Amino acid sequence: MLSGKHLIAGEWVAGGGSFTSQPASGEGHVFASGGAAEVARAVEAAEAAFWSYSALSRAERAGFLERIADEIEARGADLTAVGSAETGLPTARLEGERGRTTGQLRLFARHILGTDFLDLRHDVALPERQPLPRPDIRMMQRPVGPVAVFGASNFPLAFSTAGGDTASALAAGCPVVVKGHPAHPGTGEIVAQAVDAAVRACGLHPGVFSLIQGVGTDLGVALVTHPLITAVGFTGSLAGGRALFDLCARREVPIPFYGELGSVNPVFLMPAALAARGEAIAKGWAASLTMGAGQFCTNPGIVVAMAGAEGDAFVAAATAALGAVGPQVMLTDGIAAAYRAGRERIAATAGVREVLTSVCDRRNATPYVFEVAGADWLANSVLGHEVFGPLGVIVRVADFAEMEAVARSLEGQLTCTLQMDDGDADLARRLMPVLERKAGRVLANGFPTGVEVCEAMVHGGPYPASTNFGATSVGTMAIRRWLRPVSYQNIPLALLPEELR
Repeated sequence: MLSGKHLIAGEWVAGGGSFTSQPASGEGHVFASGGAAEVARAVEAAEAAFWSYSALSRAERAGFLERIADEIEARGADLTAVGSAETGLPTARLEGERGRTTGQLRLFARHILGTDFLDLRHDVALPERQPLPRPDIRMMQRPVGPVAVFGASNFPLAFSTAGGDTASALAAGCPVVVKGHPAHPGTGEIVAQAVDAAVRACGLHPGVFSLIQGVGTDLGVALVTHPLITAVGFTGSLAGGRALFDLCARREVPIPFYGELGSVNPVFLMPAALAARGEAIAKGWAASLTMGAGQFCTNPGIVVAMAGAEGDAFVAAATAALGAVGPQVMLTDGIAAAYRAGRERIAATAGVREVLTSVCDRRNATPYVFEVAGADWLANSVLGHEVFGPLGVIVRVADFAEMEAVARSLEGQLTCTLQMDDGDADLARRLMPVLERKAGRVLANGFPTGVEVCEAMVHGGPYPASTNFGATSVGTMAIRRWLRPVSYQNIPLALLPEELR
């Protein structure tokens, strides 16, 4: 079932060195680990494929996306078995994520059957206009070229080989070269088999999709610095993403780097809501914080609550709910080690009090909760840095003015959440301009884990949540990352793209 090879332009090839996967259960498997030679072959094939693939009709590209979804579903049992062994994620989670993955592909297939994403514009010629005539000018969005996509550690399907970045790039008309994530290389290979089958079934140029496996930084560096790559999609750590972002900016021809890097996703408890339903909010926060061992980019790691008896009751209820959560397997040994290091960093910060602590064993994670006064939070910016896992910090503010100060102190976020009742409307209205400036998505009376894949979703935000605040990696607007506007002035109709005629 697994070859351990790269898929490059329709061929399964070995190349570079090798590495052995480190699954959560079972024996590891040996995979090829690519480098500059494999990148060059894949990217050159993608460039060759661009001319025919970008010229396909929207209906043809939509059919290709639908076929990829069908092929993934046909391999569902294998994906669940291999994915569960590699990541430790439960069957239900992987089956749900597979549905999200195929759903994204089909959503983009439907989306490109319309023309809204092309932003068609036409200024008709005004030959009699004085003092100068106006030419006929038409505009539409066109695909940028070969795209590099980095698989994510925490979503082996929905944010990896054929995840949202790949689906949106293919929908836009861009060939894709994927760097598979070494945390789940077998899962990535099976998905690549599905894409390869779809390429063959649709009679497309084989360079339209390649998967290169590997460990270390050299492969990623070779991919983002190859002169034929025109844009990059990345989901991962702040340090790794920033390094790649800088490489893209320093290229002889700089290219956009769409990185989703990190967020603590604060939850603000308004006074009336806290008084009326603090215990229920605490239980909901605990469930969201520990979902998937806290390994979601929208994990709500920070709660901001007033000092006083009602805030104390919230802390007690949250501690009780989190204390009942058992150990959960983390995605990799490295993520588990980073989680423990994050706990030590928070615990060593001045003014921080441990509310709930535990002992994490190797790859397992249990919740940690800390409490800190608003003034100490404002004095220690390190507390606002993401800890990937089920770790929460409760910030106790003296009054609403200090809550507002905490909100203003935040770095860019994927999400900010308001827990509010009708009596909180005036205070919440004062916070809204701050929150909408800080985050790409603002929620009321919910929790940010669980990102709806739809037309209106924004999964991005100001840096460091993402490297481009005008972009999203979830929802149909994600296609805009792989398109650029082109104006056509006085071009004969026969030469124009069909949509502009």
